[in-house]
Formats: sequence, C-alpha cells, structure tokens
Amino acid sequence: MSMARSATVDIGTTMRLVAPDFATVSVRASLRYDPDDPYAVCVMFHPDGTDADQVAWSFSRELLAKGLEEPTGIGDVRVWPWTTPRGESVALALSSPDGNALFEINRGVVQRFLRRAYSLVPRGRESGYVDMDTTLTKLLAGGV
Repeated sequence: MSMARSATVDIGTTMRLVAPDFATVSVRASLRYDPDDPYAVCVMFHPDGTDADQVAWSFSRELLAKGLEEPTGIGDVRVWPWTTPRGESVALALSSPDGNALFEINRGVVQRFLRRAYSLVPRGRESGYVDMDTTLTKLLAGGV
C-alpha cells in the first residue's frame, strides 16, 4: 500500500571539498530526502551557487546514518565520522569514472537532516512508503 506524501526534507549547507594536501574549498550543497524514494537521500552540489549546473548523488539513507557512527560503504560512496579543526564532521567520499572527491560535512547538519527525514518516514518503515505499482511500471518501461 502506498502512502502519498508531498513533504520533503531539503537542507542547504556548505560542504568542504578536501584536497589531497587537506586544503579545503567551500562548496554550496543541499541534502534532500523525498518519501517517494524512502530508502535514498540525495546530495546536490551547486558549484556556481545556482541550480543550473548542479550535480546530484543519490545513495542509501541508512549508509548516511551508519556513517555518523562508523566507517561504512564500499565502492562509489563511503561515509565515516571525522574530527577536524573545525569540529565534529562527517566525511563523504564519492568516486566515479571521472574522478574522486572527499567532502567534509558538519555532523550537526547531517543529524538534523536525518531527524527530519525520519520524522517523515521512520527508520525501518521504508517499505510501507514504496508505491509498488509505480515502481513496477517504471521497471517494465525501462525507467528504473
């Protein structure tokens, strides 16, 4: 059974892109959660400050939550707790055929984002928010 929801969580923030020498560059980004895709979160990077050239990465909400406490993830997305001179953070490592990037995110921002996401779809209850008819239609049409 599908539970239609129109609310989403969208938190704008500044992440730090970490260079190999550990110098950092601020990057505008946002964390987004949509109950229509209850297992996933999306990080959108706004390199020029607008939505025109944004780059989006989607991955498991559980991966982000687990990464607050311990290193997690393999392959394209890895997350782990990280203490920096700026305070408690979360490291987000992204890999693609085009290259690798390491970002530092304020731990409090991630915690607030996840609390709000869990208020829309509680942890462990994601399957009750999946619209199986729509998902099956997309699969059969080659859209997923």
